[in-house]
Amino acid sequence: MRKTDLGSEKTWPVILSLALPARVAQLVSVLYNIVDRIYVSNRPMDGQEALVGIGVVAPITQFISSFAFLVGLGGAPLFSIALGEKNEERAKKILSNALRMLIILSAILMVIFYCVRKPMLYCFGASGQSYPFAKQYLMIYLIGTFFSILSFGLNQFLTAQGESLKARRTTLSACLLNVCLDPLFRYVFHRGISGAALATICCQFLSFLLAILFLRKGSRIKLSFGHYDLKIRGSILKLGFSPFIIRSTDSIILILLNSRLQKFGNGNGDFYIEVATIVQAFFSLITGPLLGISSGTQPILGYNYGAKRIDLIKKAEKQLTLFALSFCTACFLLSFLLAKPFATRFVGLGSKTNRSDEVIEASVKFIRWYRIGIIPLAFQYVYVDGLTGRGQANYSVWLSRNRKVFVLVPLTILLPWLTDNASYAFLAEPIADICAGIFSFVFYYIVTPKIFRKRLAEKPQPSTAKLKEQPAK
Repeated sequence: MRKTDLGSEKTWPVILSLALPARVAQLVSVLYNIVDRIYVSNRPMDGQEALVGIGVVAPITQFISSFAFLVGLGGAPLFSIALGEKNEERAKKILSNALRMLIILSAILMVIFYCVRKPMLYCFGASGQSYPFAKQYLMIYLIGTFFSILSFGLNQFLTAQGESLKARRTTLSACLLNVCLDPLFRYVFHRGISGAALATICCQFLSFLLAILFLRKGSRIKLSFGHYDLKIRGSILKLGFSPFIIRSTDSIILILLNSRLQKFGNGNGDFYIEVATIVQAFFSLITGPLLGISSGTQPILGYNYGAKRIDLIKKAEKQLTLFALSFCTACFLLSFLLAKPFATRFVGLGSKTNRSDEVIEASVKFIRWYRIGIIPLAFQYVYVDGLTGRGQANYSVWLSRNRKVFVLVPLTILLPWLTDNASYAFLAEPIADICAGIFSFVFYYIVTPKIFRKRLAEKPQPSTAKLKEQPAK
């Protein structure tokens, strides 16, 4: 299969070759999680409690996956930069060190979350009715933690060397397997929420297996053990801190949201968490593909930053911004029409009750609140991931922190407290998205030219110069 030429003068075809598979893969990945929730929520006797249980566990699973972002999105840009510098030896070292980090982190996380499961779930918004379902789902999910973290982390290194189709093939294959297994576990084996968790584990294992196979047999830089270097691992952690913060604080905010909904829900905390789970599922249909566009195209930025092709970076980032804005605008328009049909899928089909109607009505209301911040969010994703792709972790962390720590967290805490109404917690997200989009736009056009001038003034690394002097083999 033909690899993507990351140094091509024609940036638009390169962007499409990276962004479209990444966007489709992220969309399918989001869809299989939504399918899980739909199957669970439509159980005739306990669907609503089970959906609340998944809503309580969701930020935990998201937090676990953030460690894959830490290593995968921290190592992949360094990997791309090394390839742009023609330093394949360094690229190989980065990959092997990332593999070891992923293995260690997955083992540690599985043990920690198993040990603190009960107090954690109650602290994160579980009630007496939803706790059994949350516990059941979490216990099974933790078994697949190893495969989940490694599959996502390693797939980033396939994309980083132009093997985007192989990377997305692993994700798509896993997602399709999940879609097939969900009805099998539900209708044939009658496993309920545990069946949804088992289907997720199976698809994670398949994605992991394919990623290992492609990196061992069919990639330019092959996966290997050894070459361990503390300095490289430190660089991975430093650069990966920004996407880690973005992902992990998202989970922390979900935990905070669930706890505030329980506290200010006036006895209807489970109702609000159920609605929040539906709203977040809908919103993930937008943020998932948007993340695919912004993070999936990091290799072209990292490669050309390593090669000092600033002209290509500027051109690519302009095209990426237009691409992301077009996508977000389309989502903004479609969300008005699709909110109600989407929410309806989560109630007991054929057995609707007054509570079901209330869930649909509230879900549609809050989805339309969320849509206000969709378009500005394009700037946040493109510019933050662009900085990470070029290796400027300090700037990307700063931008991420501003949105989450200084706007979203305070608003999530204060709005329901000031109004004594859980509903107003749903306004925190769109307000934060608007503020972050404006700030990222202004920051990018002030700071980025200085970054490019500094890069052009840098001298080539000795290892790079040496490699360039060697004749081609």
